[in-house]
Amino acid sequence: MSHCGLCTGGVVNNRMMLGRTARVGLLAVAMTLMVIPGMPSQGIAFLGMGSLGLAAQEPGARRLEIDDPPAPVGDNLINQAGQDGATLRAVRVTEAFEIDGLLDEPFYRNVQAISEFVQGLPVEDGEPSELTEAWIAFDDENVYVSARVWDTAGPDGWTANEMRRDAAQLRSNDHFAVFFDTFYDRRNASAFSGTPIGGFTDFQMTNEGNPNMDWNPIWETRSALFDGGWAIEMAIPFKSLRYRPGREQVWGVQMRRSVMRRNEWNFLRALPLSVAGRGAAATFRVSMYGTLVGIEAPESSRNLEVKPYGISGSRTDLATDPQIVNDGYADVGLDVKYGITENLTADFTYNTDFAQVEVDEQQVNLTRFSLFFPEKREFFLEGRGIFNFGSGGIGGGGGFRGGGGGGGGGGGRGGGSAPTLFYSRNIGLERGEPVPILGGGRVTGKVGSFDVGLVNIQTDRLRSVGAKSTNFSVVRLKRDIFARSTIGALFENRSRSSTGQGSNQAWGVDGSFGLSDDLSVLAYYAKTATDGLTGLDASYRGQISYNADEWGGSVDHLVVGNDFNPEMGFVRRKDFRQTNASGRFSPRTGSISWIRQVTFLSNFNHLENEQTGALESRLWGGMTSVEFENSDQFSVGYANNYEGLVEDAFISGAVVSSGDYSFSDVRVNYRMGPQRPYSGNFSLRRGNYYDGTLTSVGLSGGRVEITPKISLEPSISFNFIQLAGSQFDQHVAVTRLTYTLSPRAYVSGLVQYNSGSDAVSANFRLRWEWAPGSELFLVYTEARDTDVLDRWSQLSNRGFVIKVNRFLRI
Repeated sequence: MSHCGLCTGGVVNNRMMLGRTARVGLLAVAMTLMVIPGMPSQGIAFLGMGSLGLAAQEPGARRLEIDDPPAPVGDNLINQAGQDGATLRAVRVTEAFEIDGLLDEPFYRNVQAISEFVQGLPVEDGEPSELTEAWIAFDDENVYVSARVWDTAGPDGWTANEMRRDAAQLRSNDHFAVFFDTFYDRRNASAFSGTPIGGFTDFQMTNEGNPNMDWNPIWETRSALFDGGWAIEMAIPFKSLRYRPGREQVWGVQMRRSVMRRNEWNFLRALPLSVAGRGAAATFRVSMYGTLVGIEAPESSRNLEVKPYGISGSRTDLATDPQIVNDGYADVGLDVKYGITENLTADFTYNTDFAQVEVDEQQVNLTRFSLFFPEKREFFLEGRGIFNFGSGGIGGGGGFRGGGGGGGGGGGRGGGSAPTLFYSRNIGLERGEPVPILGGGRVTGKVGSFDVGLVNIQTDRLRSVGAKSTNFSVVRLKRDIFARSTIGALFENRSRSSTGQGSNQAWGVDGSFGLSDDLSVLAYYAKTATDGLTGLDASYRGQISYNADEWGGSVDHLVVGNDFNPEMGFVRRKDFRQTNASGRFSPRTGSISWIRQVTFLSNFNHLENEQTGALESRLWGGMTSVEFENSDQFSVGYANNYEGLVEDAFISGAVVSSGDYSFSDVRVNYRMGPQRPYSGNFSLRRGNYYDGTLTSVGLSGGRVEITPKISLEPSISFNFIQLAGSQFDQHVAVTRLTYTLSPRAYVSGLVQYNSGSDAVSANFRLRWEWAPGSELFLVYTEARDTDVLDRWSQLSNRGFVIKVNRFLRI
């Protein structure tokens, strides 16, 4: 056995030591809090005693207990106890693997495979229909995960139609995935997944949810076919992971194997149907991972990553200034990542540029409130789950599964949604225009039982949109308590207010409590400070939800004050008090072979003005959905709405007079399973709409597999709206064509049309990861105005960019 030796010295007594790094990290965080202007002491007071308690302990006083079965003995690599847990042992190897997917090293002949997978869906605790063999090994540089994925259907029967790294479609392909809870906190995890044709993805989870699909660590993987199935090898550097200090490690671990043609999900650590029934999302339940022992982490070293970039391009911006035509430019910048400890990382950025980011997809707004657009800029994406405030994660929430909808004010019909206290798109963007970022830094990670997040960014001025040079600071602390619960505090400071004189601050405290596997509670209280605003500047929320497989429901109460003004956040609606209740019954039908589950949903939403108590919005309705065995879904729903307008409102291009409006509509949806060569969600909505009518027909999430390397993703929304006796139609068409050259290189084109703004735009991107972590981008963007008389369109702006960066790990 020249390539390996079974690791028997790892964690003999099923526990490990936590060094003094936690006390050092907490001291650094405390010093940071002291120097941020305006930081309210009461905002973090409830965390103080816990901090002092941890800091007062002697080195090695805190022990980490294994809560799964004892470690396997002898040549066994797993102690499988079904839903009572599973404990695995990793194997040390003396020579690095060649990552080619062939699994031809002597290791695979000499070391027993882990094959005790358990079916979670459709049969709870069932026998998998296909065999999966897996191994976990390590050396001083990498953690190695390998699998031999047997499948009797052969390549023609597999679902494998996507190669591009991190493409959403990969989760709907046959795949093998491994999940590591490297802090063994039963809350957070990192995931690595691969498919038969070489597609791969990686992401992070925070507090059993909040997946960050834009996390892109350095690691290597290859897949290969063999007679009887396919195989995969992964090499994950220790430097790409964060973990507790110390050589002897205990991690949480889960493995997942999908058989998409049967809509079947198999897991290494068995899961109850209430969790496994969520399919791919079942692995969010980090608290139900197995335990991995035997890992010996390398000695701590300075982990410094440097990523310089150079950019050159040309732009035309006739909409802003007719003189800006083919204006050339060139620039350089730098990103630096420094490992303060094994589990705490600092990021610094200078002259930050986001020219390679894909443009926002067009949306139809059928309400009188603002639309929410997701963050796409890489610097703000990594570790973003730490900064989520007042939202679920642990325990799910909402009570609606399998059919969506409900909750939060009636699917965008006018209810209020909880504010987002930290919305990073408010940094470096003003009125939709990019504002130069001079530089900044961020610290994220784990310090003992604390999640830590610090951000400080300085932007430049941009006279064309009236933006002044501004500093943005954010501090986020969350502490793990009990088995599946957290409490936390967040503070943010904007040096220049966008709505008045002086600065703007926001702070709050929040908690998420997993009372059982299916019952959870969340709550928050937040407050802002803005010169000149003297009304209610607070928001608070409480929610209790039950989310089992067959039954579910939630009750939610939310208040947002009229002067609640987090200028680094997003507030869709102000000055309201809302109560929402929902219920769900989802029986699994065994008598009808082609139906997997039927869901009956109902919800009620009541929203009144916070100051006057007058009713402003109300919704009650329900929905019935059917999930078929082939993963298709059909649903039909009804909603009855009331909207009380105290003043005239601009809605869908029309001015709707103040008054009371009652209207109802019916919705029908059919979603084709994403494992098909063609898939998407077809929807129809028909009913009254304020004083008129609305008919909507749409296709969302569409995808057509032309070849495994070429895909077309259409999305169309036709909305025929009659208001105030006139027609105000709103139509949006979005189509993306992608050609994947390899898992690390692709070309995509995004073409969009929005009838509401009379605009058509195109965005073409080539991304090539020419070395691990190093990328080349070619980007062409053009927007045209179609509201012209003498021709079909007129150029508004155009740009071409070449950007290259180089990743260096020191």
